[in-house]
Amino acid sequence: MQLPPLTFTDLSLLLAVGAIILLITAELESPYYGLTNLTINKKKLRNAALTIGLLFLLTVAIKIINIIAGS
Repeated sequence: MQLPPLTFTDLSLLLAVGAIILLITAELESPYYGLTNLTINKKKLRNAALTIGLLFLLTVAIKIINIIAGS
């Protein structure tokens, strides 16, 4: 069974959900929230979350440019 093709809107939604999950994880893993037993490098997790967030914003900017261009 073939999966349907991944559209640009699907990719944008996937990036948004991924960025939100990573940012929440980065904040809950913070020492200010409480004790957790996660052994994740905070800096790498936050950088990954910010990178995915920026990719999401890039997809939104591309959508806006397409709307303005009229295509």
